[in-house]
Amino acid sequence: MRRGALNSYKETKVTTATQSKLIIMLYDEVIKQIDIALDAVRTKKSRDVSHNAFVKSQDCISELMVSLDFEKGGDIAQNLFSLYNFFNRELLDANTHGNLEKAVAVKDMMKELRASWVSISGTTNYETAPDRVGINIAG
Repeated sequence: MRRGALNSYKETKVTTATQSKLIIMLYDEVIKQIDIALDAVRTKKSRDVSHNAFVKSQDCISELMVSLDFEKGGDIAQNLFSLYNFFNRELLDANTHGNLEKAVAVKDMMKELRASWVSISGTTNYETAPDRVGINIAG
């Protein structure tokens, strides 16, 4: 029963969030999934654990890509699209070739972008620690 309540809370949190908060939640989930993948590789857990976490992080980045508004966003949207595309390629390389430095670099850049979104979104009481639970894109 407790798990059902938690899932309901998370679903409500996502469905009632502003666009800025949804973007921040996607950044949070990318960071979280990269951490899971890195931990799985470093602790020699099942290859499936790291693979699935890398794939989930890429899925979140793809969601960020499709959320871009090129008409309103202009050059900024195009630059973010290129950056997100780069992130996905780097995470693919980290996943397939074990290049963890690339995953760490993507995570660090995602943290910087997240901080920028928090700053421009005008949210003052929003959670600012990047290690909390983001959204669940289970699949």
